[in-house]
Amino acid sequence: MAPQFPIGIFIAAFVVLVLIFKWINILNEYERAVIFTLGRVEKEPKGPGIIFVLWPIQRLVKVSLRTVVLDVPPQDVITRDNVSVKVNAVVYFRVVQPVHAIIDVENYVYATSQLSQTTLRSMLGEVVLDELLAEREKLNQKLQEVIDRHTDPWGVKVALVEVKQVDLPETMQRAMAKQAEAEREKRAKVIHAEGEAQAAQRLSDAAAIINSQPATLQLRYLQTLTEIATEKNSTIIFPLPLDMIRPFFGKSEPEAK
Repeated sequence: MAPQFPIGIFIAAFVVLVLIFKWINILNEYERAVIFTLGRVEKEPKGPGIIFVLWPIQRLVKVSLRTVVLDVPPQDVITRDNVSVKVNAVVYFRVVQPVHAIIDVENYVYATSQLSQTTLRSMLGEVVLDELLAEREKLNQKLQEVIDRHTDPWGVKVALVEVKQVDLPETMQRAMAKQAEAEREKRAKVIHAEGEAQAAQRLSDAAAIINSQPATLQLRYLQTLTEIATEKNSTIIFPLPLDMIRPFFGKSEPEAK
């Protein structure tokens, strides 16, 4: 007959295996372990690699150090000039102090999300619509500084905040389209007026040169004749200065007695 082992040995072996698996923990490079011994937290987190936790005396809480991308849902914001818009954003943050992230706040991801939403509404409500649309980089920097200052006691570092989209009411979109069209017409008229002013100045300069040098006018006459000759015209009007033909009129007049 085969020897029979007491069932107690199997139970003891099973318990030992469970304890070994509970005591031995492997952490990835981006993970840290916050250890609680009889309810008291150890000052320094452990990891990465193999760490030993004497369960049930000790308890382990894993914390990821990777950057978390938090999508802030659209928020109803009323700007300082009383324009209602919907604004959403994205927040990039990571845990830099795992112990504080576990013991100082219940859920640091949820807390950061709620703080981002309230900060987005309060800060964007202090600016006008034009500033919200044109100075988005400046607003992103302010949002990052404010949120990071509030999450610092939790051991959370906010690296970047980006306002993704600003949804305007249809009436405001039509008004802005009209404003942009009027601005384009204004620039076109200004450019046209500047062109007219430059052309008038060039004509004035040319007239001054011709007035100071009469021979320039004769050269201009010859150039005009050359341009006319290239076209097949049946009639050519040749302009002559009065100084050239005045002697002929003088001979035909009867001499005064």
